Amino acid sequence: MVSGFGKDVEIAPKKAYVSVRRKKQFAIFQPSTATRLDVGINLGEASPEGRLEASGSFNAMVSHRVRVEGADGIDADLEAWLKAGYDRAG
Repeated sequence: MVSGFGKDVEIAPKKAYVSVRRKKQFAIFQPSTATRLDVGINLGEASPEGRLEASGSFNAMVSHRVRVEGADGIDADLEAWLKAGYDRAG
């Protein structure tokens, strides 16, 4: 999904998560439990709402987190938040 945002998307595996960058990091994908993937997104001062939470102590490198617990959690809302993070990172 994120690779389709532009040719400048860089996906870089780290020890505990996968970093997604443009000119700067805009998202991370982190397996947090055996059944949950946490997606961290840099959205600045965007208000948390619904599944989009403030990152809190999750990761200081992102402003928001979305908990994904199944394939149905990878939806249009998540794509829109990731695209907004990508746009901010340009």
